[in-house]
Amino acid sequence: MNKNALEKLKIYKNLLIKWQDKINLISSSTLKNIEQEHFEGSAFLYPYCEKEAKILIDLGSGAGFPGLVLSILNETDESLLEKKEIHLVESDLRKTIFLQEVARKCHIHPIIHRERIENIDLKADIITARALAPLKKLLDYSFPFFKENTYALFLKGDKIQEEIKEALQKYSFKYEIIPNKNKGHLLKIMELKK
Repeated sequence: MNKNALEKLKIYKNLLIKWQDKINLISSSTLKNIEQEHFEGSAFLYPYCEKEAKILIDLGSGAGFPGLVLSILNETDESLLEKKEIHLVESDLRKTIFLQEVARKCHIHPIIHRERIENIDLKADIITARALAPLKKLLDYSFPFFKENTYALFLKGDKIQEEIKEALQKYSFKYEIIPNKNKGHLLKIMELKK
């Protein structure tokens, strides 16, 4: 991670701590370890976001994990010839105001939608989510955003195998499970079909 990205994450962290008093953005037990619990976990996805991918959509962005962190990494990545268009979808007004404030103070440009996921009409190359819903529900949300070669990157916990088994009853897909050194797993979903 370059110096520019680290500076923006420091601004993000300070805003997160400040806003946490007003609205519940993250679990208070993770406040003392924001870098590892939230930033590193979100940044873990970045190497799996193909450089050629043009549009990324983060579902249920909440406090911005992983979407806002990915936006910071995308916009500070000097190796990219073309930056990704990153969409953050969050229906809660206070959380979208927080996302807008972080984007403004960090001088980054994600497209923030204060909208329910079902109301967004967009096709994406990459779909991300963290702590939003069980996999079957995540795939219900994600399916309309899929096109040929779209893939999803979901941060999942210990029940990942059960969630995959349940989701395979409704959907057909290929998947890869990538262990996350911090905790949990990164689940990559490809070739999603009903």
